[in-house]
Amino acid sequence: RFIAKPCAINLGIQDSGPHRAQPNAILEKVFTSITKSPDGKRLEGLSKQLDWDVRKIQRWFRHRRNQDKPTTLTKFCESMWRFTFYLSIFFYGIRFLWTAPWFWDTRQCWYNYPFQPLTSRLYYYYILELAFYWSLMFSQFTDIKRKDFLIMFVHHLATIGLITFSYMNNMVRVGTLVLCLHDASDFLLEAAKLANYAKYQRLCDAFFMLFGVVFIVTRLGIYPFWILNTTLFESWELIGPYPSWWLFNGLLVTLQVLHVIWSYLIIRTASKALVRGKVSKDDRSDVESSSEEEDVTSNSTKGILSTSSNGSNRLNGHVAGGQWTGE
Repeated sequence: RFIAKPCAINLGIQDSGPHRAQPNAILEKVFTSITKSPDGKRLEGLSKQLDWDVRKIQRWFRHRRNQDKPTTLTKFCESMWRFTFYLSIFFYGIRFLWTAPWFWDTRQCWYNYPFQPLTSRLYYYYILELAFYWSLMFSQFTDIKRKDFLIMFVHHLATIGLITFSYMNNMVRVGTLVLCLHDASDFLLEAAKLANYAKYQRLCDAFFMLFGVVFIVTRLGIYPFWILNTTLFESWELIGPYPSWWLFNGLLVTLQVLHVIWSYLIIRTASKALVRGKVSKDDRSDVESSSEEEDVTSNSTKGILSTSSNGSNRLNGHVAGGQWTGE
């Protein structure tokens, strides 16, 4: 409100929403009481009742659905908040872990387990991360609906479960490694969205490509060969198959499956960007254009990046189009 909004206004971002549908009592009643996406049979009936062309009615419903979407200014402020948090918590984690012995030797995560001290810096790191992911869990139901809603819901559940479970079982050392690794790419995605909202397309594309590289390296490279290696094999070797071993590793493997899905979406978007010369459309996004003509105009005048990792990511929700749609 006091920082992001003034920044957005200085960058020329207007607090104006999508084109509003023209007032129509009959269509509004259908939209609010029956369906927001009428089928062919209902469209034909409305066409006869109103003496409107079917295509005009379809356009009205698209306008009506889109007018409830958040404005670019709202999305910019949300992304700036997330960018600030991800960047701050990542550097806090790196600074904290740089002097931690288990950052350089993952076997240290299991020496003298479970009798390992919980320092105040480690405690606050955990509490901040847990609080943030709980906020994402709740806000997901009020944010714009995306195609990867279910994937992000599972991701948030797995993340909250891992943070809580590892804290209760004093597996905080390996937990800090997982948290820091996941924060390494998130702030880059939010930076790409901020650049897109401000219409700095080249900067947006650069941040997105950098995000894609960091995401794939950390989630498909470092995570399985560094994190999963120590939780699956080193822990088994040093402390044996403790009772919660299966649940803990099951959650970590679930995250890895989600990493593979998001990496596929990122690579697909990046390949489209190479062909078109710009990042194109967020495959998670449900934002609709009011007509085919508007789609052409939008795509010809600006890149399309919508979000993960945000993104979805969410890739929260997370990836390409004339506007980022949300996380």
